[in-house]
Formats: sequence, C-alpha cells, structure tokens
Amino acid sequence: MKKLDRLGWAEGLAFSTFGVGVGVRVNVPGVLPRLLPLLPPGWKKSRRLVAQRVYSLMVAEGCERAGMRRLHVLYADSARLARGPGLDLLLEAFEADLHLHTAEASSDMTFLHAGVVGWQGRAIVVPGRSFSGKTTLVREMLRLGATYYSDEFAVVDNLGLVHPFARPLGIREEGSGAQTKYTAERLAATTGVGPLPVGIAVISEYQMGAQWRPVPLSQGQGALELLANSVAVRRQPHKTLIRIHELARQAVFLRGTRGEAREAASSILRFCSEP
Repeated sequence: MKKLDRLGWAEGLAFSTFGVGVGVRVNVPGVLPRLLPLLPPGWKKSRRLVAQRVYSLMVAEGCERAGMRRLHVLYADSARLARGPGLDLLLEAFEADLHLHTAEASSDMTFLHAGVVGWQGRAIVVPGRSFSGKTTLVREMLRLGATYYSDEFAVVDNLGLVHPFARPLGIREEGSGAQTKYTAERLAATTGVGPLPVGIAVISEYQMGAQWRPVPLSQGQGALELLANSVAVRRQPHKTLIRIHELARQAVFLRGTRGEAREAASSILRFCSEP
C-alpha cells in the first residue's frame, strides 16, 4: 500500500455509504467522473472519514510500443483486482467489488441478496443470488406499476424496514450473459426514496412452462431463507439475526416455481392488494 501511496495521483474522492468509509483515486485527470455513477446509491462525499478501503485506478497512457500493450490496473488497498487493456472491464470490477464490500462491511444495515419493489406502502422482497431470476421478476412488477427499490440488495435496518438500493437494473439480454443497465425511469417506473415495512417475501425458482402456484411458508422457514441470502452473517451474526427476525416478524412468505415472470408478477401484486 505504501508503494501505491507514493505514486502520482491526479484525482481522488473520499465518501461514505451506509456507514462504510471508502476512498478512490486515479492517476489521470478526467477519469474520476466515470466512476461516480458506479458508486452505491446514496453515497456522500466526506473529507474527514477514515477509509476502510481505498481503490486505486492506474490508467495506462501513451502510445503502445511494438509488441507491447498498455494495461490499466485496478487495486483494492494493496491487492490487484483487475488488469487489462479495456477500461470498461475494470470499471465493472470496481463497481462489483465496491458494492459487495459495502454490503459486507456495513454495520448500520444488513444486506440481503434480493430484488425489492414497493407496492401500496409495503416492500415486496425477492431473495436470490445471481442468475436466480430476481431481476426479471422485479422488472415485470415495475411494468405493472410497482416502485423500484433494488435488483441487487434488500437493505434492512434495526426495525426490519427495507431501504432503497436503487442502482440501474442489470438485465441480461436473451441468449447472452452480458448485462444491459436500465434505470427505473427508462422502464417508466418511479424509484423509492424512503424505507418501507415488508409486506411479502417471495422465494421463487424458474422452470420453463411452470404455473405459478405458491405455497405459504412459516416465519421460521422464511427467516432461514433470508439468512441464507445474507451477505455478512458470518462477520456480523448478532446484528444480522436481530434484523432478519424483525423483518420476518412483519412478513408473509410465499414459495413456488414460476414460469413466465409476467404471470408471477401479476399474481404477486394481486395477492398484495387483497385485504
């Protein structure tokens, strides 16, 4: 880390996000603005915080020599995260590591792998890891009028309320593993701004041609599902358990296999609208 500190850094930023202090610096002027849209939602600039992690982006400059490529390099503290000729890939690595670090290091909130929308004053939480189909289900609920909260994390406070983590949705295009970023506005949806009590938590699995016929789970079963999707349970078991207990105490849990996301989304919203 000391060797990196001695290098020439042109621009830098210190900020806090969900109680986590982070620093980022780049060696070339004009590059820092490209990183700002990748920071976690709700970040705040700070000059006095102690950074728990520092990202250093070294952008290659100058012409390539014959037979040699100019490589950009990204570090998290003193560990090299990524290296390559394409800056976009390093920016993707920066965003992914920063968001995961925030989820792991925050003591103010508990982060669950989940999609979240708001509906009639309550949160609908869809726990699931990558490739579980939660983003597709969130997108369809947005198209039906739900409010966007997250396609990545459910952020839970001490009262079991769910806060927004409204980064652009990362939607995988059909036939490709690559993601395209969509803002809620691009999907004609609004974005949540305040915490919500949870209404239901939906544990779903995709199966082609399946009919959405969910069955209820007990609060204990539901809490175990949430715990399995908690990011920092090993680092912060006590706080995680307290917050999941509060969330589970308020929630109705449903589990089922779904086919088309639009059918399941419509059914979920109708269920939440019933008295």
